[in-house]
Amino acid sequence: MKYLLIIFDGMADEPLEELDGKTPMQVAKKPYMDDLASRSLIGAARTAPEGMYPSSDITNMGILGYDPREYYTGRGAIEAASLEIPIDTTDAVFRANLVSTDGELMVDSTAGHISTEEARELITLIDEKLHTNVIRFYPGVSYRHIMVWRGGSDNVRCTPPYKFHGKPFREFYPEGNGAEKLIRMMEDSYEILDGHPINRRRRDEGHLPANMIWFWGESHLPEIPSFFNKFGVTGAVVAAVDLIRGLGRMVGLKVIDVPGATGYIDTNYLGKGQYAVRALAQYDFVWVHVEAPDEAGHESDIDKKIEAIQECDQKVLGTILDGVKKLEQDVRILLMPDHPTPISTGSHSSDMVPFLLFDSTQPKQTNLPFDERAVHETKLVVDHAPNLMRMLLKLAES
Repeated sequence: MKYLLIIFDGMADEPLEELDGKTPMQVAKKPYMDDLASRSLIGAARTAPEGMYPSSDITNMGILGYDPREYYTGRGAIEAASLEIPIDTTDAVFRANLVSTDGELMVDSTAGHISTEEARELITLIDEKLHTNVIRFYPGVSYRHIMVWRGGSDNVRCTPPYKFHGKPFREFYPEGNGAEKLIRMMEDSYEILDGHPINRRRRDEGHLPANMIWFWGESHLPEIPSFFNKFGVTGAVVAAVDLIRGLGRMVGLKVIDVPGATGYIDTNYLGKGQYAVRALAQYDFVWVHVEAPDEAGHESDIDKKIEAIQECDQKVLGTILDGVKKLEQDVRILLMPDHPTPISTGSHSSDMVPFLLFDSTQPKQTNLPFDERAVHETKLVVDHAPNLMRMLLKLAES
């Protein structure tokens, strides 16, 4: 038996006036999802524990079978694991976004989805100018980077920059132990980056500048068991974003590199499907993650979100299902969003999400739709996200 966990990040949404009261999932053409759903169990899941924000690190950790209340220590350390940055349990690790500001307002938390090549040059400069014997910066993908504070404090409250677009960013500065040091570096970064030739060129070309760094995702290294030790199966992860790759690496999954995978709507959807099939031939379990619907939700772009869902269906899921047939292997598939990212807010929601659970040895028949309506119509409700993995692997629920 082979096992697939497929996460189309942030795919769930809310009814929209612009779509005549429907959601992007309902409007999108997704024949592969709909056909698979017609032969699957359809349920609803709460993916973040009560009192915890439904960020992708928390929701994916839960769906992967690890209770965030036990293992979650923050986002930065997970992404550092993806980049294979050496960190100790005494280190504080932060996500460092390259962002766009006008000196007063947070204009865009992704710096207009700056290219990885441009970002690498800017972060390298920031490290040259701001590093100390205990502070170092490490480049990641696009706007997503890491700062490690050796022996530093993660007892500080930082606000994710996507939460306050269009608002005065100084009102959201870090607070707590070590906040002054972080604020000073953020302000210094503006002086270093705002007039940089890359940003002058970006402005001339009509793009947003990457003219400041913003710290968030404060964390330290967690103690977490391997996926094999916990569940007894070998596994791999196919993902573009450091958060998911890092979580996979942290639990011992093989991280699969896909050329052209960007973590945005322009990602190599077809490649993700193809590489997932190759991994499935080698490993018991493969986790496939696509970020694109979430990014479209954060941008509050209806058309992009519908397009992302359709690409996920046709090029990712379609490619995987065709490949599974050729492998001639029995397969169980858990497919779902990790949380809603409503167009109306551009941020994550704690609402329950639909999921489908398919077993090629025991296909089901259902009339439930695979979209947000299923949350209200299904009788299969999972309130504890780690039980989803136990259901996929046919283990007793905890």
